[in-house]
Parts: sequence; structure tokens; C-alpha cells
Amino acid sequence: MSRRGRVTVGVLVGVFLLFTLLGWAIDAYTDYLWFDEVHFTGVYTGVLVTRLLLFLVIGLAMALFIAANLYLAYRLRPLLRPHSAEQATLERYRMAIQPRLGTWITVVSAVIGFFAGLSAQSRWKDWVLFQNSQPFGTPDPEFKVDIGFYIFEYPLWRYLLGVGFTAIVLSVIGALAVHYVFGGVRLQGVGDRMTAAARAHLTTLVAFFVLLKAIAYILDRRALLLEQHVSPGLYGAGYTDVNALMPAKEILAYISIVVAIAIIVFSNAVMRNLVWPGVALALLAISAVAIGGIYPLAVQNFQVQPSLADKEAPYIARSIEATRAAFGLTETEVRPYAASSTRPPATLASDTSAQNVRLIDPQLVSEAYTQQQQVRGFYDFGPKLDVDRYTLTKDKPQDYVVGVREINDNALTTQQQNWLNRHTVFTHGYGMVAAPANQVVCGGLPYFVSGFLGDDQQPGCASATEEIKVEQPRIYFGEQSTEYAIVGQKDESKKTEFDRPQPNNNNAEERYTYAGAGGVPIGSFFRRLVFAIKNTESNFLLSDAVNEKSRLMYVRDPRSRVEKVAPFLTIDGDPYPAVVDGRVKWILDGYTTAATYPYAQRINLQEETTDELTNRGTVALARDNINYMRNSVKATVDAYDGTVTLYEFDDQDPVLKAWNQAFGGKLITPKAQTPPTLAEHFRYPADMFKVQRNLLARFHVTEPNEYFSGQDFWQVPNVPDDPDSEVKQPPFYLNVKLPGQDDTRFQLTSAVTPNNRDNLAALISGSYVDNKPRLEILELPDQTAIQGPVQVHQRMTNNALVRSELTLLSNSNQSQVQFGNLISLPVGDGMLYVEPVYVKSGQQDAVPLLQKVLMSYGDGGTYVVLANNLKEGLDKLVAQGKSNQPTTTTPPTGTETPPAGNGPPVLTGQLAQAAADLDKAIADVKAAQVSGDFAKYGASLQALDVAMTNFQNAQKAAGVATTPPKGPVAQTSVNPSASASTPVPAASGG
Repeated sequence: MSRRGRVTVGVLVGVFLLFTLLGWAIDAYTDYLWFDEVHFTGVYTGVLVTRLLLFLVIGLAMALFIAANLYLAYRLRPLLRPHSAEQATLERYRMAIQPRLGTWITVVSAVIGFFAGLSAQSRWKDWVLFQNSQPFGTPDPEFKVDIGFYIFEYPLWRYLLGVGFTAIVLSVIGALAVHYVFGGVRLQGVGDRMTAAARAHLTTLVAFFVLLKAIAYILDRRALLLEQHVSPGLYGAGYTDVNALMPAKEILAYISIVVAIAIIVFSNAVMRNLVWPGVALALLAISAVAIGGIYPLAVQNFQVQPSLADKEAPYIARSIEATRAAFGLTETEVRPYAASSTRPPATLASDTSAQNVRLIDPQLVSEAYTQQQQVRGFYDFGPKLDVDRYTLTKDKPQDYVVGVREINDNALTTQQQNWLNRHTVFTHGYGMVAAPANQVVCGGLPYFVSGFLGDDQQPGCASATEEIKVEQPRIYFGEQSTEYAIVGQKDESKKTEFDRPQPNNNNAEERYTYAGAGGVPIGSFFRRLVFAIKNTESNFLLSDAVNEKSRLMYVRDPRSRVEKVAPFLTIDGDPYPAVVDGRVKWILDGYTTAATYPYAQRINLQEETTDELTNRGTVALARDNINYMRNSVKATVDAYDGTVTLYEFDDQDPVLKAWNQAFGGKLITPKAQTPPTLAEHFRYPADMFKVQRNLLARFHVTEPNEYFSGQDFWQVPNVPDDPDSEVKQPPFYLNVKLPGQDDTRFQLTSAVTPNNRDNLAALISGSYVDNKPRLEILELPDQTAIQGPVQVHQRMTNNALVRSELTLLSNSNQSQVQFGNLISLPVGDGMLYVEPVYVKSGQQDAVPLLQKVLMSYGDGGTYVVLANNLKEGLDKLVAQGKSNQPTTTTPPTGTETPPAGNGPPVLTGQLAQAAADLDKAIADVKAAQVSGDFAKYGASLQALDVAMTNFQNAQKAAGVATTPPKGPVAQTSVNPSASASTPVPAASGG
């Protein structure tokens, strides 16, 4: 290469390295500023130093080992090489390499060391846990070694063993190449094909490789407790592993040591050739196949398979016990529940649990929150709201559906999309909106009690005053805060941030200047320059909006903030807001996980937590394979200043103790220091519950023989209104008292069905008692006739009277019927099923309105009502139970012969008046839909329900089954005979 070419290449390489290093430096600096803002610089420096040390130590060790072997191979070269065509060919390579041998060795070793260091720095978590290992206090069932060895030490030993194998293999390849180039190894010519020095060098490396193999056999014996071996499909060492494979690996370890010694001795001291070392290696390979493969296979086929259940029974028991311990299932309380009552009891309407059933579906009602409480089109509540509880009246906690009003950057108009507006004007949301979970008003809307933008609430549709007091309602850190925000002004009178519309004047705006401590100060020119480069945005330097008092907020969504502060935690996919001591705080659940718990079942975290709500306001977890999980941390993020706090929740978790110790012991706030006002809002985490529920579907069976047969396994049902989708029904939060519980609790509940069947098998609930998690199972008798969620939904919607009303609701102005979450609740020694029914009209920007409540009791099809509200539905069920007249699932038929003629029969008397009232009610519904008045629309729907009931009663009194003569909608929708065969339109929601 010419001098100009070398200079050009050098300049290009320099520019590339400059920009690469500059990018790394800027990222590192801005990360440090962010950690300094949240006061967790110890995490940043601790992780960074650990990764750098691992990179340097492993990379340098690998590079030195490779370099030493390459240089040794060169030093051991023969001074005199026999003449041959092969050596003549290699001479030109020797002439190219030898003058710059040091450079070649350095470059090759540095490249290998660099990639080895990159691999090592990614294992920083293994090293930190190894350094800070904690005892579990529980030995494994086979070797009686504390489980802490497998969690904290085994992963690092396995990694270091892999590094050793890699170093030796690369050294053998490199040394063999050097020996060949410089004549130590020859393929042609007279005499030995390998010099004594080359033979000693290479055989020593091979001997070390075999010694590492001996260590690998020892670790493989421990690894058998972590692999899937136990039938049927369980993890851990089974009968064949314990009685054949473990002894075989121990024997192979001893054989490997003997072979390593034989390789060194026979090749260098006794026979000084490679024949016997080769024989030794061949014997090791044959032994590995015979002892480690054929013998265990024979034991499995001839001893275990003929009596598999008996042979595997002790190891099945080990897997069951370990899985229950690893996932916190050991203390699960199982109670039988006969569900023997199939008739609604007289006390049903007064039952507290029945009255507390949640009607508002957080997924479906989000649109109503957004439309009714946004005022401006860029406000948004997200695709799914959250459920929490507050004690506002009578010292009784009540469920509330809550959401925060945030800025949706994608909903800004084209004019609002410029840099100044996106980052300095529309910086925050405003208010946390809440509504009771079992109350609707104004035609199906929630009854809002907080988060108001002004005092112009519609009477009867919302509370007159804020019932949940918030001292600082501004939301600078939220789930939809995807853009960075620049806040703060040197002139306090100059307010640029949009705060909210002025009360009673939606065309005017209130402005605000941030006064908190959140964000990174960017007043200096240097910091503005750094962030201008990082964000490739010159406005950091040119815009007047950035001044000496400015603060930059980035990484603003709560989940990302906690993940950054605690990178060792797996964060639950559903953060939720709560008002704590007058401030809006995001509460997040953090999990410590591991994948090396002996005998515990291994699961894929993403697969186990996926259901209908995944990616609909919740975040799908990573595809991590784990076999240990604890809800160890409750984290909070202040919505105004972004403060992150980690509270210890499981004070017995050794993994959390190790991580806390690794960062100085002050990273996690002790459980005793958790504010009681915050603990009141802790709820059983959804993702943890899903994992435990899915495992309990099998591991509620604790007898090995019963588990082996698999006859008593359960499964999570699909969503009831769309079972063919194969999407699992999500669990739901309720503030109820289940049978066997002492008082009302806020708990997460889920129904399960027998495997490959649809009837109900059990109800699983998770709650907190004295701030400790508790899992409970209400198990129904085997072969129970009680229906599961899918069957109940089908039977209720196929009821003739229900079907006719649903058809009427859907036919009005092309409306769409959507079903909320079907709740199965044990009440009065039986089962109560409640499913809210929403109606969404075909008009543009229409929102789903809760119009009806579909309820049944007993077997799901005998006693069915479609009521306007929860109280009415309970009263109707009680009335049916008292009269012992269940609703029929077949349409009533008239006994009189209709008049002759082609037209409809002539109606007279009460029946004619009822038909006229029904026609008028239908016309009122259409008019309300056209006007867009939701309150009027809801009132007209209620009047329609009354008119239809009166018409049906008039039909029965007249002894005929006919339809009103006016209007095509009435004729096709009201007649039970016609509507019974009309399919209910496809519904969404859950």
C-alpha cells in the first residue's frame, strides 16, 4: 500500500474510532447524569466497574494465554528443518510472519481477548451473585448441597469452564498452526512428523483439555438436577440419572484424570509417540459412549419403563416439592367447596360480596374515560385502566377503576407537532381520574369522583367535589411519556407549559412552570452541547426555550425507570397509579428470578403470563426461562418528580439479599420502613399470579401416582365470549369475601376448568393478609355439573329472553354488543356469574356504554337475568329462586291461531298500547343516538327495556306470541320466536 493509501486508511479508522468512542462517552455521561438525578449512582458505577473489570480480566487472561502458547510454539521451532517441497512452500509464509511475529501474535491475541472480554462483561450478574452468595437454608434432595450453590455459584463455574475449554481449543489450533509453519509439525519428509518439543507442547494442552473434561463431568452430575429427565415432563434427576448416569459420570471423571496423565507420560516420558495417547483418548470416547450412554439407556428401557410410575415416584415427589417451593406455592391453602346450591338463596341480594362485584371493565371503559374526561383531543388514558381500592365512606374499602390523564404525543395536531410544542409546551398530563367499579350513571357511564379539570361536572354523572384528594395532580412521568421534556424557566412569570383548560372556558388555557426536582439540569453550554449531540437536535443550543434554569426529563415511563435503577429485577407488565399522601405514585412489582433451582419446573415467563390483556395496556414480559420466582420488591415512581424508591416486600428472599449486599446494603428500603398509606394500595401482582395459577393447575396434585396419571390436572379457560381464539381469560381483581375467609379482601381471582373440559374445577385467589401473600384454592368436587366460564356465557346468551334483548341492542343503529370480564363468584353455597354488557353504537367516536348486566346462578343456565344494574339483577335472581320458576331457554309459543291474512294480526287493548309504547321507545333510542347525547341515550335505552318488558307481559296476558305492527326493528327484534334464532353479533372485550 502506498503512503497516501496508508494515511487515508489511518484517517478513516481514526474518524470511525472517534465517533464510536464519542458516542460511547456521551451515552455513559448522560446515563450518569440520569442516575445522579434519581440518586442511584451506586448502581451505575457498580455495574460499570464490574463490567469493565470482567472485560479486562477475562479478556486479558484469554489474550495472554493465547499469546503465550503462540510464542511458545515459535520458541520451540526446530532450528534445522529437512528439505522438502512442503517446507519450500512454507518458507514464504515464514518470511512474511517472522519479521513482525510480535505484531501478529499481539493482534491475534488482542482480537480473541476482545471478544472474550465482551462475552465476560455480559455475565456481570453471575459474578455479582457469586461474590454475594447467600444460603437458602435448604439442601438439594440428592447431594445435600445448599440450594444457594446452584443459584449463586453454579452458573459462574459453568461459564468459567466454558472459557477454559475455549482458551485451550484456540491455543491448540493456534499452536498447531505455528508449529506447522515453522517446521515443528510436518506432513512430508523423512523422520518424525512432529518434533519432541512440539509433541510435548500440544499433548500438554490436550491433557489440560481432558482434565477440564473431568471437571465438566463433576458439574454434569449437579446439572442433572436442573435438566428435564423425570417422567412425565418434570425437571431433575430421575431413577436412571441417579442410579446409572450419575455413577457413570463419576467413573468418567476418574477415567479422564487417568487419560490426562497417560497422555503426558506416554507421549513424553515412556514411548515418546502419539500412539498410546491416541489409544487413551479413544478409550475415553468409547467409555463415554458405553458407560455414559448405552448403560443408562439399558437401565431406562429394561428397568424403568416396565414399571415407570413406581420407579419415578420418589423423583416425581421431589419435583413437585421443589416446584412448589421455588414459586411460593408451599403455603397454598386448599379448601373444598361443594357449590351444592343451584337455586338463588334469599340472602343473595344482601350478600356483601355479591354487591361488591366489579362491573366496569378496565379494558372496555378506557374509551369512555378518554372521551368524557379529556376536554382536549391530545389527552389519553391508554388502552386499559387499572383497578385499586380506596376507603372514602363508612370505613369500607371499595374498588375503583383508575387512570391518569396523560399527553398522547401521537394525538397532537400537525401544528402542535413541532419541536417546541412536543418538548417544551405539552410536557405533562393532569389528574388521576377514578370511578367506583360497580356503579354507572347517565346511560352507562362511570361515576367519576376525582381528576376533574374544572367545576362544570354534569350533575348526577360525577361527584360534586374531588373525593380522592391530590395535592399535586400533574403527571410528568407516566406510561405514555415517550418523549423527552424540557421544563423550567429563569423568569417565573413566563409560563410556557400547557397545564389544563380553564374551568368553564374550554377555549382558554392555563400555563405552568415546573417547580420540582425532577429532570437533569442543562443550564450549562457543555450539557446542552452533549444532549444536542445525543439527540441530534440543534435546538438545545439555539432555542430560547432552553435556558440556565432548564431541566431535561428523559426515561420517563415508570417501568423503564425502575428497570434502569434495578437491572436485576423483572418488572411486572402492569404498573398502576395510586394517590399516596396526596401525590400520584406509580406502583410496580419487581420479581427476582433464577433458572437453576434443583428439581423445579422450568417455565417460559412470556408464555405463562400472556392472556387477553397482554399488549393492551400491559407489557409482555421477556422470553426468559426460569424456575424460581419471588415478588421481592414493591417499587414506586413519583408522577411529578420521577423519584424511584425500592421497598423490600419479601424479606426472606436470599436472591434479593444478595443484590442488596452487592450495592452496599442500602439499595432496598427495608420492609419495616414501608409507609402504611402506601402498603394500603399494594395488590397481588398479576404476572406472578398467572405463573402460580398455571403451575397450580398441575402442581395442586401432590401425590406422585396421581400426578403421573394426570387425571386431575386443570387448565385456564379461554375468554368466554371468544373461546375459539385460544386466548386465555385474564384474572380479575375483586374486593370480596370468599368462603372460608375471615373478612373482605382485595384479591385477584381466576376460575380453572378440568383439563380438556369446560366445567368448573376450582377458583384460585391471591391476596395479602398482614402484608404477606396468600394463595387459596376453592376446589369443587370431581365430576361436578357446575359450568365453567365458557359454558356459562354460551348458556346465558342462548337464553331466549336474553337473546332477544341482546339482538335488539345490537340492531339499533348497527350497535355492537361487547361483553366484559365474566366473573365467577362463590356465594351462598353456589356459584354466581356476572358479566357486564356494553353497547357501542355505530356512530363515529362512539364509546362502549354499560347498558346491561348479564347474571346467572347455579349451573349457569337455569336462573338467568339481564338487568339494568347489579342490584336489580340480584333481586330478580332472588325472585326466581323464591318462585322456583327458572327462566326458560326455549321461546314461549302462542296457543291461539293467528288471524287469517298476510298482514300482522290486529292488536287491541293493553297489547296494542304496549306495542305503541315499544315503537315510541325505539324511536327515542334512534333519536338519542343521532343527537350524540349519552345521558339521553342511556335513559332512552332504559325506557326501551321497560317498554319491552311491558310488551312481553302483555303478550303473555293475551295468550299470543306476536310482534308489534310498527317498525322493522320492532318486528325483527322483539318477537322471542324470531330472535331466538337470530345470532348474537360478534363481541369484543373481555
